[in-house]
Amino acid sequence: MPAPFAVRRLGPLPSLSHGEAAADTGVPAERDFGEHVDQTNYSVVVSDRVVVKWLTPPAPLPHPAPDVLAHLAASGVEEIAPPYAALTLREKSGAGDAAGEREVLLALVTGYLPEARDGWEWCVDEAEAGRTSFARDLGRLTADLHIALSTFRPPAPTDLTGTGEPGGYGTRAEQALREALALTDGEDGAWLAAREAALRQELESLHRPLGPAPLIRIHGDLHVGQILRWRDGYAVIDFDGNPTVTGAEPYQPAARDVAQLATSLEHVAQVAVRRRGTPPELAARWARETRAAMLSAYRRRLAGRGRPELLDEALLRPFEVEQECRELVYAARHLPRWRYAPMGVLRTWYP
Repeated sequence: MPAPFAVRRLGPLPSLSHGEAAADTGVPAERDFGEHVDQTNYSVVVSDRVVVKWLTPPAPLPHPAPDVLAHLAASGVEEIAPPYAALTLREKSGAGDAAGEREVLLALVTGYLPEARDGWEWCVDEAEAGRTSFARDLGRLTADLHIALSTFRPPAPTDLTGTGEPGGYGTRAEQALREALALTDGEDGAWLAAREAALRQELESLHRPLGPAPLIRIHGDLHVGQILRWRDGYAVIDFDGNPTVTGAEPYQPAARDVAQLATSLEHVAQVAVRRRGTPPELAARWARETRAAMLSAYRRRLAGRGRPELLDEALLRPFEVEQECRELVYAARHLPRWRYAPMGVLRTWYP
């Protein structure tokens, strides 16, 4: 690759040739996923073998995805899209006396997963049909992911002894609650304000010292939309971190990911009510059962592999409450029509 571009190889690319001595003819060529796929970046499928995700805009290095994907692949984690390469560019930055150079990540190249659908599609189908057996698979693959990530260490020294968050987890959660109260208006806002004391009480434990669970490199944005179901199973995607939380420390308790995944199952139930006409009482029961099954499978997998200490149970509920506050903030700032989902979940928690 000519300068100023560079390629970091993460794994051997599959051959696109039609024979050992034949060059690729270019058929089938490139295609995108289509307008029906909601994505922050732009992905291109090449010959139904490779996906090139172009970051829009390019992200300054260091970026978490290349190192994390390489580590997961080396650790034998199969439920990810196989990583192949990262494309970078060295460009000028700043102006005048502050001018310099920086390297940015342009694109990630991974394997194409045939017949893949994200959780906002396949999981809503499960909720509509009342099926819950898939939740055990989610718990198992999340545990395997965390066990592998628990051995990941960054190239530069990192403080893994504190919370890594300005003011601690309690301060961060209180800020999310304040923003949710300030940004949620109308009847929903009045309902939320009437339960402020109960919500604040749920967050109190985050102001106390952490339990014995270690801080690990978490996914950081783990919800059902990041779990693809494809022809041969499941795959976790998008290790770019949480785009809605500025300055979030990548090393946190595993409970952060688990809480977000659990709340996303409850959001799926709300989507099924709203878009599929599922009776609210059936959707609420489905959410309780899938959440319980996912957590049970997660605990069993950790115990079976000798790592039960990764989960601090006491953090689950406060992290879940914080997550719902963040969902309300996200809805207010970026996607107003989404507000029904976190509000529906909170109403089931505080009837």
